[in-house]
Amino acid sequence: MPCYDFYFIKKLVSIAMDRHDKEKEMAAVLLSSLYVDTIDPPQVHKGFIKLLMSADDLIVDIPDAVDILALFIARAVVDDILPPAFLTKALNSLPRDSKGLDVIKRAEKGYLSAPLHAEIIERRWAGNKNKTAEDVKCKINNLLIEFISSGDKKEACRCIKDLNVPFFHHEIVKRTIIMAMENQQARRRLLDLMKKAADEGLINSSQISKGFGRIIDIIDDLALDIPNANRMLQSLISEAASDGWLCASSLRPLPLQPGKQVVGDLAAKAFKLKAQSIIQEYFLSGDILEVSHCLESESCSSLAGLNALFVKKLITLAMDRKNREKEMASVLLSSLCFPTDDVVSGFVMLIESADDTALDNPVVVEDLAMFLARAQVDEVLAPQHLEEIGHQFLGTDSIGHKVIQMAKSLLKARLSGERILRCWGGGGSSRNGWAIEDVKDKIGKLLEEFESGGDMREACRCIKDLGMPFFHHEVVKKSLVSIMEKKNKRLWILLKECFSTGLITTNQMMKGFTRIAESLDDLVLDVPDARQQFKNYVELGMGEGWLDSSFGLYRSEHALENGFW
Repeated sequence: MPCYDFYFIKKLVSIAMDRHDKEKEMAAVLLSSLYVDTIDPPQVHKGFIKLLMSADDLIVDIPDAVDILALFIARAVVDDILPPAFLTKALNSLPRDSKGLDVIKRAEKGYLSAPLHAEIIERRWAGNKNKTAEDVKCKINNLLIEFISSGDKKEACRCIKDLNVPFFHHEIVKRTIIMAMENQQARRRLLDLMKKAADEGLINSSQISKGFGRIIDIIDDLALDIPNANRMLQSLISEAASDGWLCASSLRPLPLQPGKQVVGDLAAKAFKLKAQSIIQEYFLSGDILEVSHCLESESCSSLAGLNALFVKKLITLAMDRKNREKEMASVLLSSLCFPTDDVVSGFVMLIESADDTALDNPVVVEDLAMFLARAQVDEVLAPQHLEEIGHQFLGTDSIGHKVIQMAKSLLKARLSGERILRCWGGGGSSRNGWAIEDVKDKIGKLLEEFESGGDMREACRCIKDLGMPFFHHEVVKKSLVSIMEKKNKRLWILLKECFSTGLITTNQMMKGFTRIAESLDDLVLDVPDARQQFKNYVELGMGEGWLDSSFGLYRSEHALENGFW
């Protein structure tokens, strides 16, 4: 008698409402299993309407009937037994003084509108104990994604608790750390969640260590998708240990990168002596090729740590000399093309030994900060690497923290690239250096030559031969101005080629577009439609991948000020 199936729905739920959580969960599971195959959707709809209409009677025997029935309805929506539109239709069909209205409001505002509501509702009666590990992993993943979006640590911790799988908390740690490696913007938020969970005893130290241990086991596979995964994990371990929620000594060492061998103490000591001799000879001769040849003969690339030791020794010796040697050290560092990991490790070792260095060099903080800033200007390091170095020196009173903060201050200053490049009287290459106005003139001429029919390869070679990668934003700026003034898009093709070959980086592209945005008021005097043109070129630049989302932030902050959006 299918026309009476609605009565079964009503009777099942009303009996379960007066029982324990076990029976409530069993009723919800049964409803989900019978839906469609045994009981048609209209009968389910009618059954819940009848329940809402009898809410006034149910509350006589079940004092919290409103809350329980609201949870049954919310669970039905989450399990796709009832459509969300059911709530609106039910409101229109119930009398104004009915307790059923309270049930609907409670279901909508108390359960279905809450962050992570699906997780909360499904676990409310401690149900779904037969879920597979894959189901739990999926829930953990969704929980973390929603947390990154909402930032609600209290709600996320409650959801972790509601999962009721303390033996499986290592999976939460593992997935949190991997997400932090993949998404640097969410890194701090995710680590704060782990710290809170550890502080509250929600995730114990054993599960935390096990989670990190599992990542160490698969770090080689992660490195295929996450560049520098090994170093990023090491940085996260240091940060977690500094925050007090990880015992780093409980972890086994990270494996070496493929193809690299350990440097023994004797080998390191012997290499330091050779490196000192190589560097001293370089300070006398200035022969970069000879240094490269000597390092190749030492097989630095096959031993983990030798390049880092060379970086440390080079800068240590330079700091004890005059500006000429400091400039030569920076030029050599940008010319050797060491792996970024090795350069980062070298700077970390320099900062770690800064206390000892300070005994002989009172201005070691200023010198190290300048070398770090110069390395970023020369694009030996990226801004991200500066952050990663900083994560290993979090104490506000530590020399490392002071070095990082000073380097960031140097880089934030106006015209920082030009100033840092010339801090020791150099010009960013083996040349004595050009004046900035001379460089601007050279850029203008090479762009004019290319625009009038010049060769693409020759133009790129000329840009490279300038030897001033920090100043490539001027190429972008002058090209855009010329494009807008002459309506000739030949230079746009040059910019596209420079970006695709890595000659002009995203950072320099962003800076070039920003310079145009800042000078639009002057530009419109010569090009009346400059604002509209610039808006179009920004959209094209976004499409080409030249500009990242942070340019959108800049645009929002300055939109009203410059009036071009």
